[in-house]
This record gives sequence, C-alpha cells and structure tokens, in this order.
Amino acid sequence: MSIVVTGATGHLGRHVVEQLLEKVPADQVTAVVRTPEKAADLAERGVRLAVADYSAPETFDGLFAAGDKVLLISGSEVGNDRVGQHKVVIDAAKSAGVALLAYTSAPGSLTAALADDHRGTEKALLESGLPYALLRNGWYHENYTENLAPVLEYSAVTHAAGAGRVSSASRADYAAAAVAVLTGEGHENQTYELGGDTAWSFAEYAAELSRQTGKGIAENPVTVEVFTGILAGAGLPEPVAAIIAGVDASVEKGELVVDSGDLSRLAGRPTTPISEAIAAALKG
Repeated sequence: MSIVVTGATGHLGRHVVEQLLEKVPADQVTAVVRTPEKAADLAERGVRLAVADYSAPETFDGLFAAGDKVLLISGSEVGNDRVGQHKVVIDAAKSAGVALLAYTSAPGSLTAALADDHRGTEKALLESGLPYALLRNGWYHENYTENLAPVLEYSAVTHAAGAGRVSSASRADYAAAAVAVLTGEGHENQTYELGGDTAWSFAEYAAELSRQTGKGIAENPVTVEVFTGILAGAGLPEPVAAIIAGVDASVEKGELVVDSGDLSRLAGRPTTPISEAIAAALKG
C-alpha cells in the first residue's frame, strides 16, 4: 500500500509530501510528477517517483495498486479540460481498486466560474463509486502574498471584492489537512469545507501591509470589469483575467468565508494568520 500524491512538485504537492515524510516511511509515499528532475531530492530521500501526465491517460496505466490512498491535486491550467484530466486519474484509481481518493476541490459555496471544473470533478468522483474525500480548499494566503511587487510598487491593493471577506489559509495548512486524511481513518465519503480560522477584508489586508512595511498602502476597490481589464493589461489572457476577477465578485457575496472549523480540526492546530504570511513574503 502506498500513499500517492499527484502534482507532487507543485506548490501544494511539495508541502503534502514533506509533511507525509514526517508521519510515514518514505518508501510508502509515491510522488507523481511530470518532470522527475524536479523531484530528484525526494527520490534521494526514498520516495518512489512515478512519471505521469493528466493529459496522457496511458501514463497512469498500472500506476495505482489496490489499497492505495491517492491525493488528486487539481490541475493548475485554468481554461483547459481539467475535468477530463482529472477523470483520467479517477478512472485509473477505480481500475486499481484504491482504498481512498481525496480531491482538492473548491468551497461548496463558491459559484464563480473557477468552481465549475471542481464541481464537474466532484460529480465524476461520486459517480465512480470510489471511496472519496472532498477537500474543499478555500483560498490560499499565497494567492496574494506571492504577488506583492505591484502592490508595493503602486502602494495600493487593487481588488473587486468590495467589503467581502476571505477565509484564507497557508498552503502548509491545507497540506496538513490532506495529510491527516491520507494517514488517518474514517475519512471515506466525507466532505470537508476548509478555510482559515479568521476571515479578513481587503481593507484589513491593506492596513496590515501598511503596518508591516511602514508605507501607506491604500485600498483601491474597483468594479469587476475594471479589474478584469487591469489583469489583462498585466498580461493575463482575457478569459483567465475574467475568471480571476469573477472570484472577487464571489468574495463580495461572502462565498469565500468558510466557518466550518474543519481545517484547524484536521490540521490539529490553529491556521496560519494572514499577518504571518505577509511577514514571510516580505522577508523573502
């Protein structure tokens, strides 16, 4: 039996594998990667590597074994046929008879276009009959803190979320929840709504940035249409810009407030405050 992590060299996958290695022997962990060179360090530590690609179904032939627990990390290429890609993994897992397939989804309350692929994947997973766990991850701190350069350059947090709040948490927090599900018992056919303990508004985010940098960082609320134009002007393809701006519209409606407490319960600790993520980003 192996614990198999797809997308293992991605931002979230790396955290999951690292935290798994704190709980189980390395030879019980399989990292599914597209580029094995990126996972050479994991292989040196005894992690088994499997080279596969969501877009190449044949690469998943024989990858899973009966009794495996699998974490399907959603593909990152928004706008592609992500549901089709995810079904490749689901079908392979079903053929092998895995014990559990956990999927990193989106909050059940999210109606933005970004959630469509996640809802489609959830439907395919439930229809497969596999024992499943839906890890409905809320927003990541890093979605904001990894892109501070333009914020600091223009001394403004530009958004289209109004006074809406975000229950974000760190990738490490979400990874801890995934590891708890993959290494624990009783998670079959469960749905977890995951988000940070404390929701914040963009006004509060700008104020915290001001406090930590010593600069006056303004909050700059704009319409969804204007925000789409700004993102497109920064180089994002128009459809992708519209999807990202659409998330802000959902934030304004309260769809990214997650108050279930599932994340801190699974992680076994409080979630990381946004202030800590900002501090880490500014140091980096």
